[in-house]
Amino acid sequence: MTPRGSVSERRAGSGARIAGGVRGPSGTVRGVFVKICGITTEEDALLAVAMGADAIGFVFAPGSPRQVTPSAVRDIVKRLPADTMTIGVFRDERPERLVEIVNKIGLTGAQLHGREPMSEARMIRPQVHFLIHAFPAGDPALASAGNSPADAILVDSPTPGSGRVFDWTLAEGAPGGVRIMLAGGLDPNNVAEAIRRVRPWGVDVNSGVETFVGSGHKDPRKVRNFIEAAREVGAEVEADGWTPTHGPDPDLAPYDWAHDDPR
Repeated sequence: MTPRGSVSERRAGSGARIAGGVRGPSGTVRGVFVKICGITTEEDALLAVAMGADAIGFVFAPGSPRQVTPSAVRDIVKRLPADTMTIGVFRDERPERLVEIVNKIGLTGAQLHGREPMSEARMIRPQVHFLIHAFPAGDPALASAGNSPADAILVDSPTPGSGRVFDWTLAEGAPGGVRIMLAGGLDPNNVAEAIRRVRPWGVDVNSGVETFVGSGHKDPRKVRNFIEAAREVGAEVEADGWTPTHGPDPDLAPYDWAHDDPR
Protein backbone atom coordinates (compact mmCIF):
# COMPACT_ATOMS: atom_id res chain seq x y z
CA MET A 1 0.00 0.00 0.00
CA THR A 2 1.29 3.45 -0.85
CA PRO A 3 1.53 5.63 2.29
CA ARG A 4 -0.86 8.56 2.29
CA GLY A 5 1.93 11.07 2.89
CA SER A 6 3.96 10.04 -0.14
CA VAL A 7 0.87 10.04 -2.36
CA SER A 8 0.20 13.64 -1.35
CA GLU A 9 3.80 14.58 -2.08
CA ARG A 10 3.69 12.98 -5.53
CA ARG A 11 0.53 14.84 -6.41
CA ALA A 12 1.57 18.28 -5.22
CA GLY A 13 3.66 19.36 -8.17
CA SER A 14 1.19 18.40 -10.89
CA GLY A 15 -1.80 19.82 -9.07
CA ALA A 16 -0.21 23.24 -8.76
CA ARG A 17 -0.28 23.65 -12.52
CA ILE A 18 -4.06 23.69 -12.60
CA ALA A 19 -4.49 25.74 -9.46
CA GLY A 20 -2.93 28.67 -11.27
CA GLY A 21 -5.60 28.57 -13.96
CA VAL A 22 -3.67 26.48 -16.50
CA ARG A 23 -6.01 24.33 -18.57
CA GLY A 24 -5.58 20.65 -17.78
CA PRO A 25 -5.94 17.68 -20.14
CA SER A 26 -9.72 17.90 -20.46
CA GLY A 27 -10.13 21.67 -20.35
CA THR A 28 -9.77 22.18 -16.62
CA VAL A 29 -12.27 24.59 -15.12
CA ARG A 30 -10.45 27.44 -13.45
CA GLY A 31 -10.04 26.83 -9.74
CA VAL A 32 -12.72 24.13 -9.38
CA PHE A 33 -12.60 20.53 -10.57
CA VAL A 34 -15.74 19.50 -12.48
CA LYS A 35 -16.88 15.92 -13.03
CA ILE A 36 -19.84 15.07 -15.25
CA CYS A 37 -21.16 11.73 -14.04
CA GLY A 38 -23.72 9.20 -15.27
CA ILE A 39 -22.42 9.12 -18.85
CA THR A 40 -24.18 6.41 -20.85
CA THR A 41 -23.33 7.15 -24.49
CA GLU A 42 -20.34 8.08 -26.62
CA GLU A 43 -22.14 11.25 -27.68
CA ASP A 44 -22.55 12.43 -24.08
CA ALA A 45 -18.95 11.54 -23.25
CA LEU A 46 -17.62 13.57 -26.16
CA LEU A 47 -20.01 16.40 -25.30
CA ALA A 48 -18.74 16.64 -21.72
CA VAL A 49 -15.11 16.59 -22.81
CA ALA A 50 -15.72 19.20 -25.51
CA MET A 51 -17.47 21.47 -23.00
CA GLY A 52 -14.43 21.39 -20.74
CA ALA A 53 -15.21 18.81 -18.04
CA ASP A 54 -12.21 17.73 -15.98
CA ALA A 55 -13.52 14.19 -15.66
CA ILE A 56 -16.44 12.02 -16.73
CA GLY A 57 -18.00 9.19 -14.75
CA PHE A 58 -19.57 5.88 -15.71
CA VAL A 59 -21.95 4.18 -13.26
CA PHE A 60 -21.54 0.42 -12.86
CA ALA A 61 -23.77 0.18 -9.77
CA PRO A 62 -26.73 -2.19 -10.30
CA GLY A 63 -30.17 -0.62 -10.16
CA SER A 64 -29.11 2.80 -11.38
CA PRO A 65 -31.00 4.15 -14.41
CA ARG A 66 -27.54 5.16 -15.68
CA GLN A 67 -25.92 1.76 -15.23
CA VAL A 68 -23.57 0.81 -18.06
CA THR A 69 -21.69 -2.38 -18.87
CA PRO A 70 -17.90 -2.69 -18.93
CA SER A 71 -17.96 -3.63 -22.61
CA ALA A 72 -20.01 -0.55 -23.55
CA VAL A 73 -17.70 1.73 -21.58
CA ARG A 74 -14.62 0.15 -23.13
CA ASP A 75 -15.92 1.06 -26.57
CA ILE A 76 -16.65 4.64 -25.47
CA VAL A 77 -13.24 5.12 -23.84
CA LYS A 78 -11.48 4.02 -27.02
CA ARG A 79 -13.03 7.00 -28.84
CA LEU A 80 -12.13 9.64 -26.26
CA PRO A 81 -8.99 11.79 -26.28
CA ALA A 82 -6.21 9.83 -24.62
CA ASP A 83 -5.84 12.36 -21.79
CA THR A 84 -9.51 12.26 -20.75
CA MET A 85 -9.94 11.49 -17.05
CA THR A 86 -12.48 8.66 -16.73
CA ILE A 87 -13.92 7.36 -13.46
CA GLY A 88 -15.89 4.18 -12.82
CA VAL A 89 -18.55 4.51 -10.11
CA PHE A 90 -19.13 1.38 -8.03
CA ARG A 91 -21.36 0.46 -5.09
CA ASP A 92 -20.18 -2.29 -2.74
CA GLU A 93 -18.35 -4.14 -5.52
CA ARG A 94 -15.70 -6.69 -4.60
CA PRO A 95 -12.32 -4.88 -4.65
CA GLU A 96 -10.77 -7.48 -6.94
CA ARG A 97 -13.58 -7.14 -9.47
CA LEU A 98 -13.52 -3.34 -9.27
CA VAL A 99 -9.79 -3.17 -9.98
CA GLU A 100 -10.17 -5.67 -12.82
CA ILE A 101 -12.87 -3.57 -14.50
CA VAL A 102 -11.01 -0.27 -14.11
CA ASN A 103 -7.74 -1.59 -15.49
CA LYS A 104 -9.19 -3.79 -18.21
CA ILE A 105 -11.27 -0.95 -19.64
CA GLY A 106 -8.48 1.57 -19.22
CA LEU A 107 -10.24 3.95 -16.83
CA THR A 108 -8.26 6.53 -14.89
CA GLY A 109 -9.79 5.63 -11.57
CA ALA A 110 -12.71 4.57 -9.42
CA GLN A 111 -15.35 6.07 -7.15
CA LEU A 112 -16.58 4.12 -4.13
CA HIS A 113 -20.24 5.01 -3.68
CA GLY A 114 -21.57 2.41 -1.27
CA ARG A 115 -20.69 1.40 2.25
CA GLU A 116 -17.16 0.32 1.44
CA PRO A 117 -14.99 0.10 4.58
CA MET A 118 -11.72 1.97 4.80
CA SER A 119 -9.85 -1.33 4.51
CA GLU A 120 -11.21 -1.84 0.98
CA ALA A 121 -10.29 1.70 -0.02
CA ARG A 122 -6.73 1.00 1.15
CA MET A 123 -6.70 -2.21 -0.88
CA ILE A 124 -7.93 -0.48 -4.05
CA ARG A 125 -5.96 2.78 -4.00
CA PRO A 126 -2.51 1.39 -4.92
CA GLN A 127 -4.02 -0.36 -7.94
CA VAL A 128 -5.74 2.61 -9.63
CA HIS A 129 -4.49 6.05 -10.66
CA PHE A 130 -7.18 8.02 -8.82
CA LEU A 131 -9.71 7.15 -6.15
CA ILE A 132 -12.80 9.06 -4.98
CA HIS A 133 -14.49 7.94 -1.75
CA ALA A 134 -18.12 9.05 -1.37
CA PHE A 135 -20.00 9.63 1.88
CA PRO A 136 -23.65 10.64 2.40
CA ALA A 137 -24.12 14.09 3.89
CA GLY A 138 -24.70 13.79 7.61
CA ASP A 139 -23.07 10.35 7.85
CA PRO A 140 -21.04 10.15 11.09
CA ALA A 141 -18.36 8.28 9.12
CA LEU A 142 -17.63 11.50 7.21
CA ALA A 143 -15.76 12.85 10.21
CA SER A 144 -13.12 10.12 9.82
CA ALA A 145 -12.88 10.41 6.02
CA GLY A 146 -9.44 11.94 6.42
CA ASN A 147 -8.19 8.42 7.18
CA SER A 148 -9.14 7.28 3.69
CA PRO A 149 -6.32 6.85 1.17
CA ALA A 150 -8.61 8.35 -1.49
CA ASP A 151 -7.44 11.30 -3.58
CA ALA A 152 -10.77 13.08 -2.99
CA ILE A 153 -13.72 12.75 -0.63
CA LEU A 154 -17.15 13.24 -2.20
CA VAL A 155 -20.05 14.47 -0.06
CA ASP A 156 -23.33 13.48 -1.68
CA SER A 157 -27.04 13.51 -0.97
CA PRO A 158 -28.30 10.59 1.16
CA THR A 159 -30.21 9.59 -2.02
CA PRO A 160 -27.56 9.75 -4.80
CA GLY A 161 -28.79 10.47 -8.31
CA SER A 162 -32.16 11.74 -7.09
CA GLY A 163 -31.50 15.36 -7.99
CA ARG A 164 -32.36 16.42 -4.43
CA VAL A 165 -30.31 19.15 -2.80
CA PHE A 166 -29.19 18.47 0.76
CA ASP A 167 -28.37 20.97 3.47
CA TRP A 168 -24.91 22.13 2.43
CA THR A 169 -23.94 22.86 6.01
CA LEU A 170 -23.74 19.08 6.47
CA ALA A 171 -20.59 19.15 4.33
CA GLU A 172 -18.91 20.91 7.24
CA GLY A 173 -18.66 17.49 8.88
CA ALA A 174 -15.85 16.63 6.48
CA PRO A 175 -12.33 16.75 7.92
CA GLY A 176 -9.87 19.47 6.95
CA GLY A 177 -6.80 18.84 4.86
CA VAL A 178 -8.49 16.69 2.19
CA ARG A 179 -9.90 17.41 -1.25
CA ILE A 180 -13.69 17.71 -0.92
CA MET A 181 -16.03 17.21 -3.86
CA LEU A 182 -19.65 18.32 -3.56
CA ALA A 183 -22.52 16.46 -5.24
CA GLY A 184 -26.23 15.99 -4.70
CA GLY A 185 -28.83 18.06 -6.52
CA LEU A 186 -26.36 20.40 -8.20
CA ASP A 187 -27.46 22.00 -11.46
CA PRO A 188 -26.59 25.05 -13.59
CA ASN A 189 -28.75 27.28 -11.40
CA ASN A 190 -27.28 26.44 -8.00
CA VAL A 191 -23.69 25.31 -8.58
CA ALA A 192 -22.27 28.82 -8.23
CA GLU A 193 -23.94 29.36 -4.85
CA ALA A 194 -22.84 25.89 -3.73
CA ILE A 195 -19.20 26.71 -4.53
CA ARG A 196 -19.40 30.08 -2.78
CA ARG A 197 -20.89 28.57 0.38
CA VAL A 198 -19.06 25.23 0.67
CA ARG A 199 -15.79 26.16 -1.10
CA PRO A 200 -15.14 22.58 -2.29
CA TRP A 201 -12.15 21.39 -4.28
CA GLY A 202 -14.54 20.03 -6.91
CA VAL A 203 -18.16 19.50 -7.92
CA ASP A 204 -19.87 16.44 -9.37
CA VAL A 205 -23.11 16.57 -11.35
CA ASN A 206 -25.31 13.82 -12.72
CA SER A 207 -29.07 14.30 -12.94
CA GLY A 208 -28.73 18.10 -12.83
CA VAL A 209 -27.55 18.15 -16.45
CA GLU A 210 -29.85 15.45 -17.83
CA THR A 211 -32.68 16.06 -20.28
CA PHE A 212 -34.89 15.07 -17.34
CA VAL A 213 -34.00 13.34 -14.08
CA GLY A 214 -33.32 9.68 -14.65
CA SER A 215 -33.24 9.86 -18.46
CA GLY A 216 -29.59 8.86 -18.58
CA HIS A 217 -28.96 11.39 -21.33
CA LYS A 218 -27.22 14.73 -20.99
CA ASP A 219 -28.68 18.04 -22.15
CA PRO A 220 -25.97 19.95 -24.06
CA ARG A 221 -27.21 23.33 -22.90
CA LYS A 222 -27.30 22.27 -19.24
CA VAL A 223 -23.82 20.77 -19.44
CA ARG A 224 -22.44 23.95 -20.98
CA ASN A 225 -24.20 26.21 -18.49
CA PHE A 226 -23.09 24.11 -15.53
CA ILE A 227 -19.43 24.18 -16.53
CA GLU A 228 -19.55 27.87 -17.40
CA ALA A 229 -21.13 28.69 -14.04
CA ALA A 230 -18.45 26.71 -12.20
CA ARG A 231 -15.72 28.42 -14.22
CA GLU A 232 -17.10 31.89 -13.50
CA VAL A 233 -17.46 31.39 -9.77
CA GLY A 234 -14.06 29.70 -9.66
CA ALA A 235 -12.50 32.83 -11.12
CA GLU A 236 -14.53 34.95 -8.73
CA VAL A 237 -13.42 33.17 -5.58
CA GLU A 238 -9.83 33.05 -6.80
CA ALA A 239 -9.96 36.81 -7.16
CA ASP A 240 -10.90 36.91 -3.48
CA GLY A 241 -7.68 35.11 -2.69
CA TRP A 242 -9.31 31.71 -2.18
CA THR A 243 -7.65 28.52 -3.35
CA PRO A 244 -9.70 25.30 -3.68
CA THR A 245 -8.57 23.45 -0.60
CA HIS A 246 -10.67 22.18 2.27
CA GLY A 247 -8.01 22.55 4.88
CA PRO A 248 -4.59 24.01 5.53
CA ASP A 249 -2.60 21.95 3.04
CA PRO A 250 -1.73 24.13 0.00
CA ASP A 251 -0.74 21.02 -1.94
CA LEU A 252 -4.38 19.97 -2.28
CA ALA A 253 -4.91 21.81 -5.55
CA PRO A 254 -6.92 20.41 -8.48
CA TYR A 255 -5.33 17.22 -9.67
CA ASP A 256 -3.72 16.69 -13.07
CA TRP A 257 -3.53 12.90 -13.24
CA ALA A 258 -1.81 12.86 -16.62
CA HIS A 259 1.22 14.59 -15.12
CA ASP A 260 1.46 12.44 -12.00
CA ASP A 261 4.54 10.32 -11.43
CA PRO A 262 4.25 6.77 -12.81
CA ARG A 263 3.49 4.04 -10.35
